Amino acid sequence: MGVMSVSDALTASIKLGLDLVEIAPKANPPVAKIVNLGKFLYQEEKKLKREKKKAKASEVKEIRLSPFIAQHDFDNRFARIKEFLSENNKVRVVVKFKGREMGSKKFGYDLLGKVTGELGEGIAIDMQPKFIGRHLIMVISPTKKVKRQEGKKESKDA
Repeated sequence: MGVMSVSDALTASIKLGLDLVEIAPKANPPVAKIVNLGKFLYQEEKKLKREKKKAKASEVKEIRLSPFIAQHDFDNRFARIKEFLSENNKVRVVVKFKGREMGSKKFGYDLLGKVTGELGEGIAIDMQPKFIGRHLIMVISPTKKVKRQEGKKESKDA
């Protein structure tokens, strides 16, 4: 209908038996539509549900290690960590201490340092290593920069 005054728009909406709904109040001039309000709200709700369905929430995956883990076991768990990060999930890395192992907490910090060192700059540390009871916990998440690099590597190999 073009640009018109608010009073003209209200009279037009009353004549049609519909509602005047402001769509973009901050636009210059503000944008409004003459629609059935109930139908408009229903369509907006459906649109939000569709968008929500498409968006995948990232999960927090957990990998448990012991402070004196064998190299082969570490390699297997490290491969899982990389897999979780490539799927765009956060990873909680937990080093579980038992008995006398609590006396050598340094090995747990070294192990987490090894994990972050081998992953390089492709990760963001969401929670620095922190002791909670007998568990040393660190949370890491992928950065967008890493996914692009991994995608390039995969395309060269294929």
